[in-house]
Amino acid sequence: MKHLIGKVVSDKMKETVVVEYLWFVKHPMYSKQMRRTRKFHAHNTVGAKTGDMVRIVSIQPMSKTKHWKVEAVV
Repeated sequence: MKHLIGKVVSDKMKETVVVEYLWFVKHPMYSKQMRRTRKFHAHNTVGAKTGDMVRIVSIQPMSKTKHWKVEAVV
């Protein structure tokens, strides 16, 4: 099981939130830190709202786009 920590950017769907995951990578030539983001749809049973930092865990697919579950609000 994989765990990620991200920020909730949308909670408009029923029992689903969109979580934005942010990480940094080093540019291979210029050695500058670059920001990378990815958005995940996560099943929300803990009541996370927009702006909350949450920990998500990978699960068996629930739908076409929902493969994560909100484990806790950090």
